[in-house]
Amino acid sequence: MGDLGQILMAGGWAMAPILICSAVALAIVLERCWTLRRKSVLPPGLAQEVREWARSDQLDPAHLEKLATGSPLGELLAAALAVRDRPRDLIKERIEDTGRHVVHRMERYLNTLGTIALIGPLLGLFGTVIGLIRMFMQVMVGGMADPTKMAGGIGEALICTAAGLTVAIPAYVLHRYFRSKVAGYCVDMEKQATLLLDDLTLSATAATPRPRRASVAAAGGKAPV
Repeated sequence: MGDLGQILMAGGWAMAPILICSAVALAIVLERCWTLRRKSVLPPGLAQEVREWARSDQLDPAHLEKLATGSPLGELLAAALAVRDRPRDLIKERIEDTGRHVVHRMERYLNTLGTIALIGPLLGLFGTVIGLIRMFMQVMVGGMADPTKMAGGIGEALICTAAGLTVAIPAYVLHRYFRSKVAGYCVDMEKQATLLLDDLTLSATAATPRPRRASVAAAGGKAPV
């Protein structure tokens, strides 16, 4: 730890924003790893259980509210069940509207992580430029007689470059990973929402009474046997 501290101190004040970015990136990664656990987003067996509730009509406002606050998938299914008596197009529209909000929450902080991945190398480059400027200033003052005077500027330049890349590379990889994970969850949730929508549509069709056939006798013919 002592050597690491000396290395960071040797990087100069340009290391400060890089260290801040690294702390923010670490916090985002830990928070997203916890929030985007599969069992938290897509609880096992929830979709099948909800479809069974819909078939048996065991639903009430309190039940729907509990379902909506339990998980992103539950929120999406609860939105469909809240308008289950409406036509299919309206139910589908409600699912799509709710899905956009759910996806937005699952992607929370990912733009910040992507920004850190983008500016990390730029901050490292900025520190490199500062180090080189310091080196040339020392050369201008003391000349090339003492090479040790150049060591500080060169070391600062290299340390800042390495630190910026060390922050940016993991941030970029994890940003892509979380994006891919959210996209996979969206596909699974869309599949479960479509299955529920089909069940609701079939249930509504079965519950709709068919119009009675006109009596043949009323039309002048024989009554059906």
